[in-house]
Amino acid sequence: MKSALKIVPGRTPDTRPLLEVDGLTKSFVTNGGRAAVLNDVSFNVRRGEIVCVLGRSGCGKTTLLKLLAGFLPPDHGTINLAGDPVTKPGPERGVIFQEDALFPWLTVRENIAFGLRGRGQRGKTATGEVERFLELVGLAGFGDYLPIEISGGMKQRVALARVLIMHPELLLLDEPFSALDTQTREEMQDLLLMLSRQLSHSVLFITHDVEEAVLLADRIILFDPACHGICREIAVDLGRPRARRESGFSALTREIVGLLKGHGNTTLSGRAIPKLFCGRSKSHSFSRPRD
Repeated sequence: MKSALKIVPGRTPDTRPLLEVDGLTKSFVTNGGRAAVLNDVSFNVRRGEIVCVLGRSGCGKTTLLKLLAGFLPPDHGTINLAGDPVTKPGPERGVIFQEDALFPWLTVRENIAFGLRGRGQRGKTATGEVERFLELVGLAGFGDYLPIEISGGMKQRVALARVLIMHPELLLLDEPFSALDTQTREEMQDLLLMLSRQLSHSVLFITHDVEEAVLLADRIILFDPACHGICREIAVDLGRPRARRESGFSALTREIVGLLKGHGNTTLSGRAIPKLFCGRSKSHSFSRPRD
């Protein structure tokens, strides 16, 4: 299973925000009344940037993604993509969840082609696009297979191709690789990095895996259930490609694990960390100095 991708140098994200989230608040009705999930959450994602939202289960990460996708309405606050308000799902946002959500009765090729329906694209042009994305995700030769005939990692490649073929401005990914074995997960992480740079996508990636966040992200937004949202933001100032065995990678991973456990150091890579803050991240970021 060979990919047609070429490794391309990392690029500096555009400083203009693509996604702007301001004062986002969401709660749900329970037997005990209303339960707050997100409270006054504000952040942005720049063009070409990969932002990972990292936190424990139950801290509101998936709720945030559903709000950004337009699947849920916020109680308060605004979401703007390229200056336009987000009020419902749209093709400018591509969403992938942990489950691949493929149509089991369609072939790999037909599943990918389904993403073109929203653009009204058919005929030879559509066929050429499908074949191109089959090759991009390393599935050339598997177009006639049914989902039941391919592995979990290959299914997620199909899901990724089906979203990418719509040419969305923003990818919203909710722990898409968490059910995969270690080797396949690492292959998918590498594939995502190459595709996001080759196709110039912005990415918001939900995860509870600290190593995954450090590997993928330009910035990491830490979520904490006590805050009902953001507690810290970290700028990952490590070069690309990144290697898990490098000292800088390991050190930053350990420090973030400590922060999530609530008993980490009071400094991050030699820089002072203020007391826990909640909600707004715009003026708070912590960069790791280069070695």
